[in-house]
Amino acid sequence: MIVDNQKNIKVHFATIEQPSRAIATKAAGVNYGLGTAFPFVYRMFNTGKINDKKIIKQISSQYHHYILDSGLFTLMFGSHKGKKDEAYLHKWYECLTDYVLNEEYKGTMVEVDCQKVLGVEKAWDYRIKMRDKVPNRIINVFHIEDGQKGLDRLIEFSDYIAISVPELRFCGKKQYLNNIAHYIKNKKPNIDIHLLGCTEKNKMKELNFCSSADSSSWTSGLRYGDIETLSGKGHIRNIKKHIIEKNANMYVQTRNNLFPNFNLPKDLKLDALFTICAEETLKIYNRYAGDQS
Repeated sequence: MIVDNQKNIKVHFATIEQPSRAIATKAAGVNYGLGTAFPFVYRMFNTGKINDKKIIKQISSQYHHYILDSGLFTLMFGSHKGKKDEAYLHKWYECLTDYVLNEEYKGTMVEVDCQKVLGVEKAWDYRIKMRDKVPNRIINVFHIEDGQKGLDRLIEFSDYIAISVPELRFCGKKQYLNNIAHYIKNKKPNIDIHLLGCTEKNKMKELNFCSSADSSSWTSGLRYGDIETLSGKGHIRNIKKHIIEKNANMYVQTRNNLFPNFNLPKDLKLDALFTICAEETLKIYNRYAGDQS
């Protein structure tokens, strides 16, 4: 399992490559984080320069478990989407792995899961090369293109497998999530399973034998206004001033204690609200997914 004596799924708060988000979540007591390598690798990809500030190294060291995503989704399907050929993705792989080595990042990382663009066998090429190049524990990702034979091969090869929950939903195969997770665990009981992009509380409860999940839904209060709590939904504009001030102080103390190299903003209100959102979301995960300590 990803931590000693683990008995339930641990939900990793996403977008924790950003220092301000890291400070907010740690102020709220969050122990599990996920960040993307995208901004760091993209800069290196275009300029040839590696970011030497060791931001991910600093952030990841404060969590019980941290996952660094490869940034491929953003590159291929997100804000930077567009046709990417083999030469482009090979350079991304080299930049990603070089970045991780230079960063001296010791946590878990997600593989270069390029099945949808370059095919299953090319994904296997990168899978094997990455295992040989970096010392990190690697999450290998199952995609629809892998099929049953590919899944069996992946289970035999890997000790940490991710299932893409949004992909199953998009393909109309959401009902297969439980089947796939149980199949993997039954075939290799000591394997760790990650539910990629899992925001559904009931799924976290049903699949508590999985090791980890990640979600950016803790930020939705700032994106959409509504904040979910154990007692129901409210709007961030109704949060009382003294509560915001209390969380702003928590944010500053956490920054001073854990991240003294990171700058404080002039206006702390936004970061205080992120801290509140993280705190309320953590309470929800403790109820539905189990103990998050």
